[in-house]
Amino acid sequence: MRELVVLGTAGQVPTRDRNLNGYLLRWDDEALLFDPGEGTQRQMLLAGVKATSVTRILLTHFHGDHCLGLPGVVQRLALDGVTRPVKLYYPASGHGYLERLLGGSAHFTRAPLEFLPVELPGPVDPGPPLAVIAGRLEHNVPVVGWRIEEPDGRRFVPERLAELGIAGPSVGELLREGSIEVDGRSVRLDEVSEVRPGQSFAFVMDTRICDAAVGLARGVDMVVCESTYLSAEGALAERYGHLTAAHAGKIARDAGARKLVLTHFSQRYPDAAPLLEEAQAVFPNTVLAADLATIPLPPRR
Repeated sequence: MRELVVLGTAGQVPTRDRNLNGYLLRWDDEALLFDPGEGTQRQMLLAGVKATSVTRILLTHFHGDHCLGLPGVVQRLALDGVTRPVKLYYPASGHGYLERLLGGSAHFTRAPLEFLPVELPGPVDPGPPLAVIAGRLEHNVPVVGWRIEEPDGRRFVPERLAELGIAGPSVGELLREGSIEVDGRSVRLDEVSEVRPGQSFAFVMDTRICDAAVGLARGVDMVVCESTYLSAEGALAERYGHLTAAHAGKIARDAGARKLVLTHFSQRYPDAAPLLEEAQAVFPNTVLAADLATIPLPPRR
């Protein structure tokens, strides 16, 4: 199962219809929680997401609408008996904020957090099974964007296996060893299989348009991107370090991404349809995030 569960889509303040930020990426056996804003724990309940499923937490920055839900989520992990390590990625410059967030109330700590502060852009966690890559975005405070990648794999071609009489345990042996003997002949893995490109995902939040945002989204299957304003408010976007919907579309287009998900909407837009229309004019394969919606990653290439 590879899908994005949207827990909140509001920027700065919640509205009657939008909770503050929160996004959970389900990826096989992992669940990556991005930017848990205030109210995320309750949104997880409404979305049918178990706190015990969370394996990694990734923060872009320490503005409250992107992190004030973290203490509740961490305490819920303890309450639900999670004892395995949970990786926590965040900008290193905000470590003081992180300490105050996690130490702001009396609670019992059970789940050990593995702190992974980001000092410089680039690979943060090589995996496997997933690589985490950071990019330095341009906001009014230090912000990190994220890219999640899996390595390329291989897919067996059944017709080629059948031609060479390879079946059963021999298939697994070939995958493990890279070659096997069949009727006195050495058969290599690349003779009966094809490269299966790994999937990738990018998370771009609270930034002016910049090269780093395009780099994070380069060729990804899905990019989740803030689109706080319409282009008519472009001056506000520049002043406060945010993107317009058209900017988000341009990032996805220039990066060659497959699908763009818009989120982080200003309260001035009770209806986000105009934001979608503006982004689609630049990048047609764009969808709107909505609270408690589930958006699948595109199928493998």
